[in-house]
Amino acid sequence: MKIIVTSIFVEDQDKALSFYSETLGFVKKHDVPAGEYRWITLVSPDHKEGTELLLEPNEHPAAKEYQQKLFTDGIPVTMFGVEDIHKEYERLVEKGVKFTMKPTEMDNITIAVFDDTCGNLIQLIQQ
Repeated sequence: MKIIVTSIFVEDQDKALSFYSETLGFVKKHDVPAGEYRWITLVSPDHKEGTELLLEPNEHPAAKEYQQKLFTDGIPVTMFGVEDIHKEYERLVEKGVKFTMKPTEMDNITIAVFDDTCGNLIQLIQQ
């Protein structure tokens, strides 16, 4: 068994697709109609057959509440690994990404947290 898709709730699928592809650099894998919304997944450009990130509409009241409470409490919804967190931090800051935590060393890892502009905090980690 392996994880093939993981999802995050987003307030606006088009805005999220733009941010995750153009700003973060993920590659769109699927974008197909799914009723009122779309099935939009992205993958790492280095692992195009790897785990897909689904941009899930947060239209269900429970999803909205869950997303808002995590954001308000400063809890990231997911974690992305990077090779050089300081380089990635600088790249994203230059693109206008707002960080709530600059790269911070914790034991043998370094983490940073940013706002994805779609209702979520995302954690970066360098192991």
